[in-house]
Amino acid sequence: MNIQKHTYKFAKPLVFIALLGLGTTSCKKWVEYSPKDDFRIAATTYLQDENDYRTMTISVYTPLQWLNQVVPIGDIASDNAVAGGESASDVIALQQVDDFTVNPENATLRELWQSAYEGINRANFMTQYRDQNPLGRAVNFNGKDALYGEVSFLRAYYYFTLVRLFGSVPLFADRRLSLDESRQIQRSSKEQVYEQIERDLLDAIGNLPPVQEQKGRITKYAAQALLGKVYLYQKKYDQAAPVLESIITSNAFSLVSDFASIFLQAGENGPESVFEIQYTNTFPYYNWDAPMRGQGNFAVQQCGIRGLAGTDAMPYAAGWSTNLPAGNLASAYEVGDQRKNATILDIDAYAAANPSYGISYQVAPYKNTGLYSQKYQPRKGQTSGQVELNYLNNFRIIRYSEVLLMAAEAWNKSSSPNDIKAKDYLNLVRRRAFGNNNHDVNAAGASLYDAILSERRLELAMEGDRYFDLVRTGMAASRLGSLGFVVGKHEVYPIPLDEVRISNLEQNPNY
Repeated sequence: MNIQKHTYKFAKPLVFIALLGLGTTSCKKWVEYSPKDDFRIAATTYLQDENDYRTMTISVYTPLQWLNQVVPIGDIASDNAVAGGESASDVIALQQVDDFTVNPENATLRELWQSAYEGINRANFMTQYRDQNPLGRAVNFNGKDALYGEVSFLRAYYYFTLVRLFGSVPLFADRRLSLDESRQIQRSSKEQVYEQIERDLLDAIGNLPPVQEQKGRITKYAAQALLGKVYLYQKKYDQAAPVLESIITSNAFSLVSDFASIFLQAGENGPESVFEIQYTNTFPYYNWDAPMRGQGNFAVQQCGIRGLAGTDAMPYAAGWSTNLPAGNLASAYEVGDQRKNATILDIDAYAAANPSYGISYQVAPYKNTGLYSQKYQPRKGQTSGQVELNYLNNFRIIRYSEVLLMAAEAWNKSSSPNDIKAKDYLNLVRRRAFGNNNHDVNAAGASLYDAILSERRLELAMEGDRYFDLVRTGMAASRLGSLGFVVGKHEVYPIPLDEVRISNLEQNPNY
């Protein structure tokens, strides 16, 4: 599925909103050109018919693409990866994440904050006019509730991104804030934010279909999976277990036998995909002032091999040698685990094994590990325009294997544990990894819990979950203390300085 872009411009008081059209499964535009694209439209003249509601809903998806740096942060901040790059000052925002020297002026964190709240404001504009449009008229049509299920999921996802990164954050859900209101709102507690996330996801589950005709759109199962994950972050295991179990018993998903194929272009939105962020190279993007704001996946360029060259048959394209897997991660895989080579690219070994490709490359100048992220390695022919900014690789945000592992964790930690189910789900993932049942886990209790968390690391490595897993399970201090992690500080990131100054927000402790 390709993602197409439309831009509508609104007169005040509505802030600028970029509308994103999803491609149909036949790759045609989902939103066709309208003459009003070229003019400024007052908010009161919008949301007049079904098409307006549908195109506005698509605009709520757009900021998902701008959150792409959450994935590298989730590994660079952990023991999975290092920032890499050209020098200690290359992509300084990620170097700070790696070294635990982040400050409130970190540009990447500021961008993530702004992008998530842009998504929330767009969702809230839709919420504000759910029952009546800006002129006070009801606009009813078949599928409207399902459309709002998508909006509810997206707002939940934006808030979940914020609460994972920053802890307690400003919370508003009934309308789009005016500029003056945005300067006055204060932070709500993590508990209040999670309550809103849960409400939104329950609303989404109640209204979304199990299957969407257009791949990439939110389904009931995606909402259930995210809700299960949200429950785990709060240690609500009794609530998490049944909601995750319902996905498994639906038989709507299956594990792909060839793990590596999941991350190829042909593997996008496949039978294991529960929720993916869609990217495209259809409309080339050139804006270096805001490289993360396009429709392409900027993070793919970051993890490529610097100065890479070779014959036409060599599949990879050059990149910037950031987000490099650590040797600690590579050594965590057992012999025979197919996930290792599907997750980590050892370029020296690859070049030696493929002499006909005539491969040459530069050794990563800074924090070199000799290893690169295979899952999102840039490949030839998958970008266009300003090539660094337009890779089409989707981010696989929730896969069925993670649903199995989350369910295993929930059943193991619930008030009435079911370690039989927990082991079954864990071992389904391990059997796919090894191609047999010779590596099944037979532990129980706390030992089984440790095995499940270890499996999450191996299964989801370089997909952006590791740091957040270490924090939520209380393991960050023991695993990251030698790398600079400080208890009472680094569980969250600092609130961006501009937000502290403009809205007089209280800063997170020790920043």
